[in-house]
Amino acid sequence: MTREERCYAYTDLHAAGEPVRIITGGAPALSGTNLLDKRRDAMRRHDAVRRHLMLEPRGHADMYGVWPTEPDRSDCALAVLFMHNGGWSTMCGHATVALGRWIIDQGIVQATTPLTTFRLQCPCGPVDVRVETDASGRTGNVSFDSVPAFAGPLHQSLEVGGGDSVEVDIAYGGAYYAILPASRLGLDLYANRLDELVAAGRSIIAAGRGQLDIHHPGESDLGFLYGCIITDGKGPPDSAMTRNLCIFGDGQVDRSATGSGITARLALAHAQRHLAPGIACEFAGLSGVPFSGKIRRALSDDEVIVTVTGQGYYSGEGSLRVEPDDPLRAGFEVPPRLTDQAGRSTT
Repeated sequence: MTREERCYAYTDLHAAGEPVRIITGGAPALSGTNLLDKRRDAMRRHDAVRRHLMLEPRGHADMYGVWPTEPDRSDCALAVLFMHNGGWSTMCGHATVALGRWIIDQGIVQATTPLTTFRLQCPCGPVDVRVETDASGRTGNVSFDSVPAFAGPLHQSLEVGGGDSVEVDIAYGGAYYAILPASRLGLDLYANRLDELVAAGRSIIAAGRGQLDIHHPGESDLGFLYGCIITDGKGPPDSAMTRNLCIFGDGQVDRSATGSGITARLALAHAQRHLAPGIACEFAGLSGVPFSGKIRRALSDDEVIVTVTGQGYYSGEGSLRVEPDDPLRAGFEVPPRLTDQAGRSTT
C-alpha cells in the first residue's frame, strides 16, 4: 500500500457485546480465484487495512472486523474475510450473526417473511444463514449452520511454564480451540479476576501453538490453534446455561460466547457422547448476553453441524482517515510496559 492518505467507510454492529466493524468503502481490491486466495492476499499485501481499522488510534485492542468481497461460489450471496488485533480469522460466529441483519438491510439479499435464508462464504467454508424477518422488513434472530465441526485431538497435555502442565481438549468449529474448565487451572470463572483468567488463556494459546501439531483434514490454511475457551465447568446437558471466556488471536478477549467456539464446544460434547442432536443450550460470554446453540444433525460419530442463534445491533457508522505523515498511521498496540528511548523497560 502506498504512503498516501487513506479513507475508509465503515458500519459498526455488535452481537452480545462483541464488536463487528464492517468495511463499506475504501478497501483495495483483493486478488485470488477463491476466498482463501484472497485471505492470503490480504495477509501478504494488505495487512495495513487490518491495522488501520482494528488497532489504536482508530480501533482498539479488542476490535473485530469484516471485509466483504465477491464470492467465488455461485450459491453464496456474499463472501467475507474476518480480522482482529493479531491477524485473520477463518470463521466468526458473532460476526455472522451481525452480518445476517446487515446483509438484508443493505439489500444484498431480498427479505422474505417470516424467514430469509441465504448462504455466506467464509474462509472455513459456506454457512447457511436464516434471519427472522417481519412484514415491515425488520429483522430478529439470526441463525447459522456451521461447517462440519469435530473434536480432537483430546486429552492433550501442555507445558505452560514453571514446570506446570494442564490438559486441554482441542475442537474445531470453523477454527481450532483449546477447551478446558477453569478448575483445571486452579481458577474459578466467577471468583478470579479477569486478568488472571486472560493470562491463563494466553499461556495456553502460546503453549498450544508451540507444542501441538494441528492439521485440518481439508485445508492447510485452517490448521492452527486460534484460541482458548475457559468454561465454568458446566455444560450441556447438565446445565441449560453455561458461561465461558474466549481468548483468541493475539490475546484478544471476546465479549460474546463466541459462535465458532460454541460450535467447537458442542462438537466436543458430541464426541464425549454428552449431548444428542436437537437439544438447545445457552452460552454466555463476558457480556452475559447469551447465544443459543444446538447440534442440528450428526454427520457421523465424529462430525456434526451446529446451529448458533443470536441477534446483531447497530452501534455506529462513519469514516476513518489515515494521513500520510501520521507517525501512528500503521496503528499500534499498547505495550505491556513502557520503554525508554533506547527500548529498555523503565520498570
